[in-house]
Order: sequence, then structure tokens, then C-alpha cells
Amino acid sequence: MSVRVLISDKMDPKAAAIFRERGIEVDEITGKSPGELAAIIGDYDGLAIRSSTKVTAKLLEHAAKLKVVGRAGIGVDNVDIPAATGRGVVVMNTPFGNSITTAEHAIALMFALARQLPEADASTQAGKWEKNRFMGVELTGKTLGLIGAGNIGSIVASRALGLRMKVIAFDPFLTPERALELGVEKVELDELLGRADFITLHTPLTDQTRGILSRDNLARTKRGVRIINCARGGLIDEAALKAALDSGQVAGAALDVFETEPATASPLFGTPGFISTPHLGASTSEAQVNVAIQVAEQMSDFLLLGGVTNAINMPSLSAEEAPRLKPYMALAEKLGRLVGQVLGGEVRSVAVEVEGAAAELNQKPITGAVLAGLMGTYSQTVNMVNAPSLAKERGLDVREVRHDREGDYHTLVRVTVSTEAGERSVAGTLFGNKAPRLVEIFGVNVEAELAGAMLYIVNNDSPGFIGKLGTALGEAGLNIATFNLGRRDAGGEAVALVAVDDPVGSQVVAQLCGLEGVREVVPLTF
Repeated sequence: MSVRVLISDKMDPKAAAIFRERGIEVDEITGKSPGELAAIIGDYDGLAIRSSTKVTAKLLEHAAKLKVVGRAGIGVDNVDIPAATGRGVVVMNTPFGNSITTAEHAIALMFALARQLPEADASTQAGKWEKNRFMGVELTGKTLGLIGAGNIGSIVASRALGLRMKVIAFDPFLTPERALELGVEKVELDELLGRADFITLHTPLTDQTRGILSRDNLARTKRGVRIINCARGGLIDEAALKAALDSGQVAGAALDVFETEPATASPLFGTPGFISTPHLGASTSEAQVNVAIQVAEQMSDFLLLGGVTNAINMPSLSAEEAPRLKPYMALAEKLGRLVGQVLGGEVRSVAVEVEGAAAELNQKPITGAVLAGLMGTYSQTVNMVNAPSLAKERGLDVREVRHDREGDYHTLVRVTVSTEAGERSVAGTLFGNKAPRLVEIFGVNVEAELAGAMLYIVNNDSPGFIGKLGTALGEAGLNIATFNLGRRDAGGEAVALVAVDDPVGSQVVAQLCGLEGVREVVPLTF
């Protein structure tokens, strides 16, 4: 079956060309209303967008086949991330394709504020020669305060340092080592507000950052500060900024983004010292080509190879890693599914341990596969994308453990869960052609392939039991495909994992539970 992608916003033609070169069917259908888009989205595995298409929960209800949404650009405000995650849809962006362009726009607006360029231009073209009116300030020697020192913020920092500015930064995720590498001083927000001559914002819009330049925080700024925002609308209280400009607390402000866009009206419009541009941060020909190419390559890698790059709601997994991790993820999913079917809702926490060859790999996808198998017990729509969030909703504590040692197997994945009765674990490895194989279940050594319909049976180890079990299955019309046994000790608890050709119904389970010595019978499907 062919893979299909829809490009629903205007995008550089190179995006469609890349999809076609990779063997993916692509349709470029832009300008559709939400209703029109909902009517066709069900036919596509991937959706490539810019900022116009709104990927809402309602739209996703119609997207039964959709596996990935790719945003050609940084901001994903137009995508309902929780809804996409809940439906197992990967959401990607392209955070690096327009980074330089956006950083350069911030620097350009900083120059424009410092030298009052828009006002001087308008005055001069009006036939005036108001040379004494436009007294600017130099950037050299001034302190630039970065709110956000990630990809774009770090580029702005490097350009500002080249202008001989001093750069200070507030970013909770900025390490001292990274600050030293960037040549910036890490400070708290209050210190930045009190010291900065210029402030630029380079942070996403979240519950924590919304209104970060509030009325109170604007009042804490150094008098005469100049503020630039090329990040996201909503980071600044626009009414409070208007008041700060009027009072002279803020000498100038330049916004490329607004809380409501398109910004056809704003209390800031017409305010002396205010400069605005219509969200031009990423608007260069180079940036538009770059993000189109990147989103097409990322989506193609995911749809064809399983590679995950720049995903908002899933750990990254390169196209090179994906083939190596695929058998481990298959093993992990089966182990999680085994635990989920046997223990059900008893699970309180999950620990995923890897050792040997598995310990050399990216563990996040392995853990995601375990959770997908485990949570798949409760929902048929669970996959690696939404399993972690579903586990969190259920209050499951998830831990990852990596061991450098190599034990009895060259590679091993162990899943340990805690229940009211204590901890129980299963372990598996890869045999031969990298086929997943169970090697231990709840402390009993059992080598078994987990596939198709199976039975997990716990019984008292006694002579003649295997014969009775085989007879009972035969009378029920079930043919045994494989029979795997293990026990803790002679005469103690024994475990059988039996693969059968057909699913096992509740009536057969009840009959098997009636056999002498049987403690537990659980039908399994893989």
C-alpha cells in the first residue's frame, strides 16, 4: 500500500519534489476550509503544514490513517498537540531551518530601534530634514538581555557579541557550561530586567512564559530599555507595553509577533517609539526553502524508515538508528504486552533495563515500545507516541536503567513492574536473525517465542500434568504449535507458555483452570 502525504499550505515546490523522489504520493491542496480539509484528511498518512492550517482535535477525528504532522517552521501553536498525541500522531517542526533568518530579524529591529530608522525614513520622505530630532544610541557597550537562549537566542547572542555588546541571559535550561561556551552571563529574570539596555525574547509560548513581560515585570526594567519580540505573541502584555512606552519607562519596542494575528488593530499602533512588522521573522527566500526541504525529509524518514527528527511529542530517533532499533523495539513491545495481559491493572510502576548490545542504543524508543505494549492492553489505539502520556495519566512511574555489563546473553531487555504483591519482571533477548525471544518470566527461566495466540499457565510441578494439559487442549479442538516449560524447583511452581493455532475462548480457560494443580491460566495474543 502506498504512502500518501497532503501539503495543505503553500510551500516551496522542493517539498513535494522530495516526497515524490522518495516514492511517496503527494497532493498539494491549499486554501481549504476546516470542513473541506476534514472531508479529505482521512486518505493521508502525513500532513505537511505551515501556519495557516489548524490541526484541531475535530480535524484529527477524521484522520484515521494520519501518522505524522510536519510543520514547516518552528511554532506549532496551530496544532493541538495533546489531541495529536492522544491519537498517536507524531508532530514535528523544523526549528533550525529559519533560525538564522529570525535571529537576523531581531538584530535588524534592534538597529532600527537604536537609530529610529522607520521614523527617520518617514520624516525624510515627507520632505523634512529633522536631523536633530533623531538622536540614536550606539549598540557597542550596551547590555543585551536574552529571555531564552536556545537555538535562535544563541545566534542572536553571537551576533550581539560581534557588535561588542555585553550579553546576559535568562533561561532555566541554560547550563553554566553552555553559558560559558556562548560567552553570555546567566542571570535570573529580575536581574536581567534591571540591567538590560535591550531585551530580546526567544522562548516558546507556554503556560510558564505567557505574559513574561507583564505590567509588573515591565515596571522592573531599567528605565529607557528597548524591547524586541520576534518569538511568539502573548509573551508581552501589549496594553502594559503601551503604557510603559507612553511613560518613558520603555524607550522603544519592536514587535514582529502579536497576541492576535493578523494584527489589524493594536493599542500599540501609532505609539511613538513603536515599530512593527507582520511576522516576518522567517520570511526570507532561503528560510522558506530550508524549512520546506527539512519538513519533507523528516516526514519521509518517519513514514518510510521510522526515523523521528524534531518531534514535539516523541523522542528523536534517527533514520540510521531506526533499522538497528527495530528488532529491540519489537522485543520491548512484546514484553510490555506480556506483562499487560498477565498483570493487567495491577501495575503501579515500570522499570525498563537494558544491558549488553541494547545498552549501546537509544533507550527512549525501547521504553516507548514497552509502554505501547503495556498500555495496548487497555486501548487498541495505543502506539509509541501516545503510550507515555497514557502511562502518565494512569499515574505509572517509569524508570530507565542502563547496565554496562553483559550477562548470559549478548543483549537483554528486562521489564520490571511493581504491583500490590511486589515486583515482577520479564526479560527477553534477540536470537539468530534478531527474532525476539522471552528468556525469563517472573523469576522462571523459560525460552519462548511470543507470537500469535498463546496460553500462560502456572501450575504445581507434578508428573502427568503435561499429558493432561495436551489432552484438554485436544478435546477443545486447539492444536499446539509450540510448548515451552520452566519451573522454580522440582515439585514447586511451574510455568508453561503454549502457542496454539487459534484464539482461546473463556470456556476453554475455565476448563483448564479446573485441571488438578492449575493455579492460573491467562490467554495471550501477540
